[in-house]
Amino acid sequence: MTDIDQSGSSAGAARSYRWYAGGEWRDAPDVFDDFEPYTGKVFAHAPNCGPKEAKIAIQAAAEAFPAWAETLPVEKARLFFKAAEIVRRRRDEIAMILARETGSTLPFSVFQMDLVASTLEPAANWVYLPKGEVLQTNLPRTHSIGIRRPLGVVASFTPWNGANILSWRAVLNPLAAGCTVVVKPSEYAPISAGVMVAEVADEAGFPPGVINVVPHAPGAAAGIADEFFASPEVRAINLIGGVNTARVLAERAGRTLKRTVLELGGYNPMLILDDVDVDYAVRMATFGSFFHQGQICLNTRKIIIQRGIYEEFLEKFVARTETLPSGDPLDPRTIIGPLVHQGAVDLMDKRIAEAVALGATIRTGGTHDGLVYKPTILTGVPYEAAVSNEETFGPLVIVEPVDTPEDAVAVANRVQYGLTSSILAGDTYKAFELAPKILHGIVNVNSPTVNDEIHAPMGGVRDSGWGRTGPDSIADFTDVIWINATTAERQFPF
Repeated sequence: MTDIDQSGSSAGAARSYRWYAGGEWRDAPDVFDDFEPYTGKVFAHAPNCGPKEAKIAIQAAAEAFPAWAETLPVEKARLFFKAAEIVRRRRDEIAMILARETGSTLPFSVFQMDLVASTLEPAANWVYLPKGEVLQTNLPRTHSIGIRRPLGVVASFTPWNGANILSWRAVLNPLAAGCTVVVKPSEYAPISAGVMVAEVADEAGFPPGVINVVPHAPGAAAGIADEFFASPEVRAINLIGGVNTARVLAERAGRTLKRTVLELGGYNPMLILDDVDVDYAVRMATFGSFFHQGQICLNTRKIIIQRGIYEEFLEKFVARTETLPSGDPLDPRTIIGPLVHQGAVDLMDKRIAEAVALGATIRTGGTHDGLVYKPTILTGVPYEAAVSNEETFGPLVIVEPVDTPEDAVAVANRVQYGLTSSILAGDTYKAFELAPKILHGIVNVNSPTVNDEIHAPMGGVRDSGWGRTGPDSIADFTDVIWINATTAERQFPF
């Protein structure tokens, strides 16, 4: 177990961490500096693992798999509940780590930890879901059943945004199905998205090798990924990340016939019909667009609004956006904290400049102080601008007027992403009629695009991936085995 000074961004010396495999904390061959986005100071000395460490972790997971697959559901559930208890006890400590390491504002960091605990608890019941089914058969005196068998070792790539909750999600889904897991956390959150998961699992008493964590430095992911694909023990690649990474992983998985489960980004539209309460729509749009400074895969990227209320909405939306306090993520009043690294700021600058050069107008924002980017609203963005088609991870949203609800659906379906969407309407029935026409895995009627319940089948379509979280994920991490037994004497043609 390691500990972290919680007294503020600039307090305490950076701590050194180890990696975790086979139930043991191990020294890495090297360490790298993990920086705080807001202050630029070294937050931690993180372990820099490579192919050798990945191989050790895979072997530990493979050795642990047979026993974990046969562990009684009640025993698995007990471990999940114990982990939830530890997360609740360590909530404020880990929330501080999240805020310092990833720039997540303190309120959002605390929210994440509460969500982790409230995810672990229902997940304890998912261990009972890999069940069988009695099948009909045309053969006399024959019993035919289908059962679900866990795949084996799952390699989970976990992200830096929503680092702790998304990492637990990438672990719990395969664990509940009976698989063991090797976690490769993002280089931008090796502690939040990896080591903290291992610490809680270790304290909860998960058997050695069931959960393993191999952090790495920026630029060092390839060697670990190579081991995942080379190992016959790794049966599935579980990615929460970006579409470009997913294309590479899916192509390699195809060559090695490994299953892939991909929860990717989205270009998430909010459709606003002209019979809404405009003030309420403004509040919802502000939250959906700028929560966690636009660094969630569920954030609203484009607001598509009927022309009759466009001007009123835009004026109020700009005014409300300009009131959002920005700065130090450890200040509880802060709504807009820093982006995760300089590359994210540079991409915001590039995308906004390109859009303006093509005729777009900046209604507010467009500037930054260090890594803290002002919430930005664009209008008049042409479709050829990258920001109109590609996910830009930051506090940036486009507002586009349309004439009819049907036009709004057409605009929403232009991009190839398909994660989440939102329809705001006074006539809920009208919105419900439109919902199936939107090509997204999630359609929220009179709720924001940032909306998630752990038991719901969250996931995307098209370029936003495949597979689902929660109970539905059991199908992703198991094989169906057909077993039939007969007491009759079979007849054969020869």
